Amino acid sequence: MHTNDQKKKQLIAFKKARSLLDKIVIMAEKNEYCIDIIQQNLAVIGLLKNINLQLLDGHLNCCFVDAVKADDKKKMDSMIEEVLTIVKTAQNK
Repeated sequence: MHTNDQKKKQLIAFKKARSLLDKIVIMAEKNEYCIDIIQQNLAVIGLLKNINLQLLDGHLNCCFVDAVKADDKKKMDSMIEEVLTIVKTAQNK
């Protein structure tokens, strides 16, 4: 379920990722040590992957549950395809 608390945590994580990206840009502009840049980059990737999982969890527990409760087969099928597309895309990254 998309609660205000979950949304707040996700926004904080997005802002932290943005802040880290800004730091990475500055590091790259200053030609800092590649491994340091890579470590910061991996931190951003980890944050974004975590947020994706939280968003997917919220979607399945809110939007998808609503479609099931409404007994809307067409909407459920569409949402299943959306989720599968997301999962396939994530696996290729």
